[in-house]
Amino acid sequence: MALDDTLRLVGTVVAEKYQVESLVAEGGFALLYRAIHVIWKRPVALKVFKALGDATKANKEELLQDFIREGALLAELSEKSASICQARDVGMLTTPTGESIPFMVLEWLEGKSLEQVLAAEQAEGMPPRTLLETMTLLGPIGEALALAHARGVAHRDVKPANIFLLGNPRGPVCPVKLLDFGIAKVVMDAQKSAGAFASTTGVMTSFTPRYAAPEQFSRSVGATGPWTDTFALGLVVVECIVGRRALDGDDFLQIAYAASNPARRPTPRALGARVSDEVEAVFERTLAVSPTARYAHVGEFWSALRIAMGQDPLSMGFASADLTRSDQTTPGSLVPSVPTVGPPSSPTRLSAQPLVSARPVVSGQPVVSAPGSAPTNRRAAAALSIGGGVIMLAVLGGVAATVVHFTGKAPSKPKSPAQTAAPTTPPAETAAVPPKPQIGCPDGMVYIPGGQFFMGSDDGLPMEKPSHNVRLSPFCIGIHEVTTAAYLACSDQGKCKRGSKVNEWDGITATDRKAYDPLCNVNDVAGRGEHPINCVDWARADTYCRADGGRLPTEAEWEFAARGPDGRQYPWGDEAPSAEYLNACGSECVAWGRAHHAPQRAMYKSDDGWATTAPVGSFPAGKSRFGLMDVVGNVWEWVADWYAPYGDSEKADPKGPDTGKGRVMRGGSWNGAEASWVRPTFRFANDPASSSYGVGFRCAAEPK
Repeated sequence: MALDDTLRLVGTVVAEKYQVESLVAEGGFALLYRAIHVIWKRPVALKVFKALGDATKANKEELLQDFIREGALLAELSEKSASICQARDVGMLTTPTGESIPFMVLEWLEGKSLEQVLAAEQAEGMPPRTLLETMTLLGPIGEALALAHARGVAHRDVKPANIFLLGNPRGPVCPVKLLDFGIAKVVMDAQKSAGAFASTTGVMTSFTPRYAAPEQFSRSVGATGPWTDTFALGLVVVECIVGRRALDGDDFLQIAYAASNPARRPTPRALGARVSDEVEAVFERTLAVSPTARYAHVGEFWSALRIAMGQDPLSMGFASADLTRSDQTTPGSLVPSVPTVGPPSSPTRLSAQPLVSARPVVSGQPVVSAPGSAPTNRRAAAALSIGGGVIMLAVLGGVAATVVHFTGKAPSKPKSPAQTAAPTTPPAETAAVPPKPQIGCPDGMVYIPGGQFFMGSDDGLPMEKPSHNVRLSPFCIGIHEVTTAAYLACSDQGKCKRGSKVNEWDGITATDRKAYDPLCNVNDVAGRGEHPINCVDWARADTYCRADGGRLPTEAEWEFAARGPDGRQYPWGDEAPSAEYLNACGSECVAWGRAHHAPQRAMYKSDDGWATTAPVGSFPAGKSRFGLMDVVGNVWEWVADWYAPYGDSEKADPKGPDTGKGRVMRGGSWNGAEASWVRPTFRFANDPASSSYGVGFRCAAEPK
């Protein structure tokens, strides 16, 4: 069925840089277009919020500021998690008919939503996933939500349609993305603005009833917040393991009753799944009617579920955020905690990152969230008895016209934080107070919580052996390689030596200089300022990091940040290197070598878009699990250690030998020909006095 471009945006240019190509999806609040960035020639997803187009003139500026804040928040969160869809731009556009409407530009992905995948699998008669398979698939979503909750930020519309799968849904590794972060909050706030929906939309829910928590149907149950996402994610997990939706009901009224009925909770056993007592207990708490009886945030829920399955709790620094149960929590602000039950979580150690400018996206993949469907029930009004209270609801033309209202006595409040048996009533609309001091990282860095992993590889080359156990303390590390522009700023201030315009290594020839000296990026700061600094020796790299208050990462820190503890072969998983994941040698690199009499061999056959170095952040699909960009490919990266063969003993925070002949480099470069070079375990010793077109660095620092 063809979609109707009611806004008439196809064929227009938005914000002077997004050429709108086609309408790809329509939901209750927005139209989703495919557009091309006219300068980068890369696809983006353009989400236009048609449902906000009727806002009064007085509310338009406030609405725009809401979108800017949510876009900045989304950019910040997606810098820290590869599983959160990236926001690249926000603003207001004017349609050909003169309407002023907010829009958001998102990264362009390709795949299917979990909603589409589950529907197709059920239609084909495929068996449901096991709980372990479901946890493997949705683990990155749990981690992404835990990361956001540690910042005091809730999603409020977690559902299969907002979980996007980028690979084989039944494969060993399937990248996933969480869509529409913060959108429900903006829509909810807009609904409170006079006239925002008056003429075209009626009153619409800013959540999806099928995956809604009781407090979204009725504010008398409590306020919304991270615990609301905990409920929704619990429903999604249950749906995956039982093979059908967790909440029974064919219309809004029935679903509201199912979500709020204390006599029947939608746990795995209640829906026929065989799980252990420990697992069932986790879901009983996750899907409790009262918000205060639930896990306060997804970090607690996911850790408890992992423990019930015999796994370690989340170990990526996701915080047990001090959150009160109020939807007034704003980005970056945390408020006094309420008593919770469950496994302890680690302290908050996340820093606020700046809104970064948009980067080129390599994979042409659409972010298509399946359009949300409004309830299809007829005109109705009903009063239902629920748990000693009454739920009052009016439904007009398939859309809830008034929110559900519960009456009845609230549970009593615990006398002290030590009491955890009795649930408490959440405080109503508590205003946020200034955040408590938190441990975090400098701007542009991500917090790595430390942990235990096996460094090296028994299956690799001799310098990678033997695999040995390492324990690391928490540290911070740069999300991106240091750019040419950033290095130039340091040298302009006299804190760093000037970047070299030529290569220097033992045995360099005149032919080498002719081919490679022009590739030193300081020769073209205007054109390559956002490319990584290269042609720097080890001392220049070390000086830059120290001048910025940091240091070079140790070899062990670099490897852990690049691969994490799970033993994956590459930062993104176990898939072979390709033009989607990194800037290594493809057909473009081979062609460059042929033209410059500098023969190159290809790692893969396709063209990755960059003959030599690429702007940092150009390959988001290749992020490490901690969110590091370009950690392999682009340029080799100096680390702090002198090279020495590994031993097989367990080590804690190893820093390498005190002296040596070569400093370690990691990660491979744009002209890398061997896949083994871009394994995070691969290490190479190089003369620290050398400087090369293919070598740069990123910095680390101590958490503060």
